[in-house]
Amino acid sequence: MNNFPKLHNATWPGWVGKGPDSEPIIPFDSLLQMTAAAEVDGVKFDGIDVGLLEHFDLNNPDEAKKLADKVSKYNLKVGSLVAPIWAGNAMGDADQRKTFVEMVRKSCEFGQKLKELGVRNYGIVRIDSAAGVSDWAKDPVGNTKLIAQTFREAADVADGFGEKLAAEGEICWGAMHSWKHMIELLEMVDRKNVGFQADMSHTFLYTMGYNAPEHRILPADADLKDRDAVKAALKTVTDALRPWTIDFHVAQNDGSVFGSGSHDKTGRHCQATDPNGVLDIAHDAGYWLRDEKGELTKAFQHICWDGCMFPNQVMNNQQTWNDILAAMIKVREAHGWQG
Repeated sequence: MNNFPKLHNATWPGWVGKGPDSEPIIPFDSLLQMTAAAEVDGVKFDGIDVGLLEHFDLNNPDEAKKLADKVSKYNLKVGSLVAPIWAGNAMGDADQRKTFVEMVRKSCEFGQKLKELGVRNYGIVRIDSAAGVSDWAKDPVGNTKLIAQTFREAADVADGFGEKLAAEGEICWGAMHSWKHMIELLEMVDRKNVGFQADMSHTFLYTMGYNAPEHRILPADADLKDRDAVKAALKTVTDALRPWTIDFHVAQNDGSVFGSGSHDKTGRHCQATDPNGVLDIAHDAGYWLRDEKGELTKAFQHICWDGCMFPNQVMNNQQTWNDILAAMIKVREAHGWQG
């Protein structure tokens, strides 16, 4: 049986799109318990990826130890971390950009403590530009240069902790809202410890040209039930971005955009069993996990499910997490390895 890549669940769906202008935030302990309780034919999640915002206080020196104790209790590991960079702005003024880099520093320091505590031995720190597409579009060239400069400064900080930064491919972030803009930004950053985080839901929207119609791959009137067309589009975008990819989210998408709470619209995350899902999860994950020759890249040791902005009724249902785990297992059966 394949035991790599390790299978992780995400905790940030407990607060992304939640809060005062939406549904209540789901407590971290509840998410952890449901993750640990999920089981399919004797297989369980190996760990969690953690968003360092609502659930954590990075100014508390004991916070990492509290998390380590909690995951150890459930025999889980921690993988990738989401840096709470939205207090800053990668293309903002000097103070905003300084805040952005400082939040990356705090996240890397937190990650290093988890390594020392023995609960984290793989994974990246995830970032985005923390800037909207419309604001970026006011000066595309200048803003992209500013974002790249901020990312380089953050990369230098991360390198001091032995961390890699992954820029998430999501259509709501300025300079990252299309596959071509994303590549342009990564090339401009030009740091060995900065790469791309692919999400099967968010990144699929690249093929449809949302927020960047000039870079669409599928035509505007594309039939998303045409698997040959979808596969060809996926091959184009994955061939371009796979060499940069250092972190990967398994997800489902119905080809639409969605936002809740204060979160801008982005690729809609569907449940793993959603009949309207466009993707063949196990098959299409292979576009990211295998190279153009069909060989496994083994570019990362774990994969993570991402399902943001689900209603709390869905997220508090244990069957949701069992279904997610079942989908993850199928991905590993198709594209995993023994190690």
